[in-house]
Amino acid sequence: MKKLNIKLADADYNILIKRGIIDNVGEEISKIYSGKKIVLITDENVERLYFDRISASLKNYDLHKIVIVPGEKSKSIEVLTEVYSKLASFKVSRSDLIIAFGGGVVGDLGGFAAATFLRGVPYIQIPTSLLAQIDSSIGGKVAVDLKEGKNLVGSFYHPKAVFIDPELLKTLSTKFLHDGIGEVIKYGAIRDKKLFYKVMNFKNDEEFLENVEAVIYSCCSIKKVVVENDEKDNGERMILNFGHTIGHAVEEFFNYEKYTHGEGVAYGMYAITKNSESLGDTDNGTTEEIKKALEKYKLSYNIEGLRNEKILETVELDKKGRGDYINLILLNNIGSCFIKKIKKAEMNEYLKV
Repeated sequence: MKKLNIKLADADYNILIKRGIIDNVGEEISKIYSGKKIVLITDENVERLYFDRISASLKNYDLHKIVIVPGEKSKSIEVLTEVYSKLASFKVSRSDLIIAFGGGVVGDLGGFAAATFLRGVPYIQIPTSLLAQIDSSIGGKVAVDLKEGKNLVGSFYHPKAVFIDPELLKTLSTKFLHDGIGEVIKYGAIRDKKLFYKVMNFKNDEEFLENVEAVIYSCCSIKKVVVENDEKDNGERMILNFGHTIGHAVEEFFNYEKYTHGEGVAYGMYAITKNSESLGDTDNGTTEEIKKALEKYKLSYNIEGLRNEKILETVELDKKGRGDYINLILLNNIGSCFIKKIKKAEMNEYLKV
């Protein structure tokens, strides 16, 4: 088992990475929770595949479940309200426990419900997708979307623990495995050159999965350091959003139906690096390296029909904006990035597609 500890001023929790951990998650929970009632929030896909296993592990608890429809459209105020109603019907108190058991949507929605119901109920993240295991389950960002944009209603609310089971990735479709690999490529591009080329040099998805425990540990280690240095996303933590400004616009433009989050981020990394390289901010050849990595995992670097005005419209609500300026995350080269503050009037040069 691999272990990381997130240590912040008001939060201290462990990330445990172990194959098969969902089969003894009840034992791990008993080390940090002395109550009896647990509410498990999951989606229909994860319930079908893994509910019997995790419920067997939680047999000593008074277990309730909330099951949502899979997909980004469930990360909404409407679904959140339904979750609140079910928590109320279960008579959940602030001494009970919520588990978010699923991918990024379940983690964000479940975490935000935990943060806001009764002004805060303790919760645990058990991420089931690669993207959630390396990124969204860690660091305390929880949120839901509005029709105006992604993650516009949210909070910082840290879990009591994160339990990561790499075995769960075996049931991911190729599309969603590659979705998560898009975020792995991001981590390598911004902070870990060795990780970037390690992932590029795997022969195929099978070899990636054989080595995925080490990959997850590398990504979580990067995020741990960044979150501890900048919990509230006012400085260094912004680097984790490399590719996201354009990526979120891609997701929204296609109504969250054609491109996943990781696919949008993959394209966003390529597009912004192509622009920053042409403007002289990024070393020559960096864009080509990103392109090779995306090609290997069948991630798009060319998206037809995307309009520049949609990018700019999305940026107006971007959380990295500060007044008339926006902070963009750019690469020096593979493994090294920086934050560039530019006037919003100039941003089309960097965000054009």
